[in-house]
Amino acid sequence: MKLKLCLASLVLTGGGSSLQAQVDSSPALRPPAVPLVAHDPYFSIWSPADKLTDADTAHWTGKQHRLNSAVTIDGKSFRVMGAEPAATPALPQTRVEVLPTRTIYSFEGAGVALTLTFLTPALPGDIDLLSRPVTYVTYDFHATDGVKHNVTFNFDASAELAVNNGPQKVAGSLLEVKAQPADLVAVKVGAVDQAVLAKKGDDIRIDWGYLYLAAPKGQAKHAYTLRNRDSAGDLPEGVAGDSAVASVSFNSFEVAAKPVSRLLMLAYDDEYSIQYMKKNLRPFWRRNGWEATDLLKAAVGDYASLQKRCVAFDTELMADLTNAGGEKYAKIGALAFRHCFAAGKFVADANGQPISFCKENNSNGCIGTYDVFYPMAPQFLLFGPSVAKSFLVPFMNYAISDRWKFPFAPHDLGTYPLANGQVYGGGERSERDQMPVEESGNVMLLMGAIAQMEGNADFAGLYWPQLEKWAEYLKEKGFDPENQLCTDDFAGHLAHNVNLSAKAICALGSFAKLCEMRGDKVKSAEYFKLAREFAARWVKEADDGEKFRLAFDRPGTWSQKYNLMWDNVLDLKLFPAEVFRKEMAFYKKTQGRYGLALDNREPYTKLDWIIWTASLTENRADFEELVNPVHKYLNATPDRTPMADWYQTKSSQIVGFKARPVVGGVFAQMLYDKAVWKKWASRDVTKASNWAPMPALPKVTVIVPAADSKPARWSYVTDKPATGWEAPGFDD
Repeated sequence: MKLKLCLASLVLTGGGSSLQAQVDSSPALRPPAVPLVAHDPYFSIWSPADKLTDADTAHWTGKQHRLNSAVTIDGKSFRVMGAEPAATPALPQTRVEVLPTRTIYSFEGAGVALTLTFLTPALPGDIDLLSRPVTYVTYDFHATDGVKHNVTFNFDASAELAVNNGPQKVAGSLLEVKAQPADLVAVKVGAVDQAVLAKKGDDIRIDWGYLYLAAPKGQAKHAYTLRNRDSAGDLPEGVAGDSAVASVSFNSFEVAAKPVSRLLMLAYDDEYSIQYMKKNLRPFWRRNGWEATDLLKAAVGDYASLQKRCVAFDTELMADLTNAGGEKYAKIGALAFRHCFAAGKFVADANGQPISFCKENNSNGCIGTYDVFYPMAPQFLLFGPSVAKSFLVPFMNYAISDRWKFPFAPHDLGTYPLANGQVYGGGERSERDQMPVEESGNVMLLMGAIAQMEGNADFAGLYWPQLEKWAEYLKEKGFDPENQLCTDDFAGHLAHNVNLSAKAICALGSFAKLCEMRGDKVKSAEYFKLAREFAARWVKEADDGEKFRLAFDRPGTWSQKYNLMWDNVLDLKLFPAEVFRKEMAFYKKTQGRYGLALDNREPYTKLDWIIWTASLTENRADFEELVNPVHKYLNATPDRTPMADWYQTKSSQIVGFKARPVVGGVFAQMLYDKAVWKKWASRDVTKASNWAPMPALPKVTVIVPAADSKPARWSYVTDKPATGWEAPGFDD
């Protein structure tokens, strides 16, 4: 009896709040794909349809990662998740709502209403919680016709979630976990061949670690099934991932007017998440020796409090987003929130401190790309120093190492999940296709933003010699950039880039402010004077009548000047307000049906940059006029993928770049309100500090010089060589 009472307390906590959350009359947003399980680039499951029953769920790459569920009411079955089995009718869906930490579906039929909630406690002030790879799924039922109903339901998770490709073989077992307020039983499944951190690239899914589907013991039957067949009990050895299913079938219960709830959890333990300079790093939640059982035990024990905290978090953040930019902006922000965090991973360094690595999804798969976490940064900056510094620390440790030889900042740390050194362009070997002004400017601006948030430049001081070096580079090369790439590298090389020049000028101003915070008034005055002189030249030399040019030498052109945002956010005041007003007037009359094009060359745009550009005049009407077409794009695009940031402004079709962390740039508008920024940043309970240095690379002894250091002549034979060919000194 005591166990049953505990379970009732556990599940009923979620019911009422989930239902209350649906009282909302704001403008509807139809997500192109709905986030269900959104934790990192591997544990990432989406519904690519308006209704949860209209399509199979999928990984962000588009590969099937199927979750299925059916509800049986008085003996009649209805699908509530997934397109299979097609012969089973769908329970009518009445609503879907995406909030920062929750996705809520409503269904009604056969005299019963169901609220199905996916809750991911992505509370950024506490990286311990943010890093937990657990999503809670709650089913809240109540009768709508005054009659009592007998209800049961099942939830299935395909073993596809644990393999890169469906045919890979899987194995599994059942696991019991002693916990409070209820013991758990979990179905565990993973690849037979555990290829830990053995693959890298973009269109890649995890094939190491284990998926866990857990529910309170005694409430449900846990089993493995083979797709399209009856329960198989134990999972046969060597079954293909796309044929095996982890399944939980809940015992029948009575549903009347009073809500009845049931809870299950989806979790993934990858054991090792990232390789940083050849050292495999644990996920942050594992830093103190936790195993999967510890994770599940903590997750079920914390559920009741976390559910309340997530409701409060969503309510407060949505109110702040609405106050900052309107209801449509708030909806975009809610959709962006989990997108952003799900495109990266928090791991523990050698000192147990949190560091994070974002993935350049749907591009080239790079890890720790600076011109990706530059647009991503506003979301991280808003929520405090620990998350804001987490991605900068591993990047800066690489930049100050002997590995990086150039006078400008690096582009990336490798290819996800292997952060072993830059791979883009010329990598560590040459300046080919580097982004020298872009990346150096990005570093300086984000260092300035962190200093503004904390009220001191102590973090920048950890890397001061390197920042001085890059400031000198920007002083020499930043105002009139040579022919080079910027973050919008898909548009190609461009010389005399006016927007890139604006970045360099603001970056020099940021450096001057950092010098001032460090007490170096002389250097501060020098760089402020230089930045102001450059800004005055910029206004004159980029002027093109009713707008400012794309490039200094190209009259009749224009571009979004999104980099000017930092002049306002960092209180630099380098550019006159008239610059922002003139640009905004031109943008408003130039933008397309679905948004403002990136520049005059093509009708495509970048979602993140539009939000930055919309903020320039600090005028609410201007902001909404540029942001509302973005809301329209998300509602209209025919491409049912996770939020894509590169799309056509005339047709709403995506060009590419889906599920990327850059959508965290949506939160740029929030940084203008210093009181709101301070409120959220002050809730950082992680208090990260004392990060470990970059791991020392293994010592390499050269036996034969590689071709990258010395020309080599190789001889090949088609016949079997003479005896002793493998010995040193052999020469035929």
